Amino acid sequence: MHWLSWIVVLLAIIEGGWLAYDGGHALILGDYVTPKSGQYQGQLGPWSKVVSAIGIEPRSILMKCIHLILGIAWIVVIVCFILKLSWAWTGMLLCAILGLWYLPFGTLLSIVQIVLLMLPALRTSAS
Repeated sequence: MHWLSWIVVLLAIIEGGWLAYDGGHALILGDYVTPKSGQYQGQLGPWSKVVSAIGIEPRSILMKCIHLILGIAWIVVIVCFILKLSWAWTGMLLCAILGLWYLPFGTLLSIVQIVLLMLPALRTSAS
């Protein structure tokens, strides 16, 4: 696997892993991981404004499930990408696109993944 692929994998593990963890945490314990003290105590990140704008309550069961399902799907796709399954490059790209809403950190990680996946070295290795 090309070394740039490993960067994509690492970024995807961070983003997908966090989405799965935070979504699972929210479903099991009732809320996402939020700051325990300080100015932002108990507040969700800027992503919550994005999902609110499209009509999804950020702390709803639906949104918690979206976190968890996207995170788990991403982890599955990461494994398939490492195993060089023919569809996995497309799956990684799709997961990165679907992660763009997760402002600010997820958006940045997704953009970097999309850019790297679109490089000729990774596109040709996907074929």
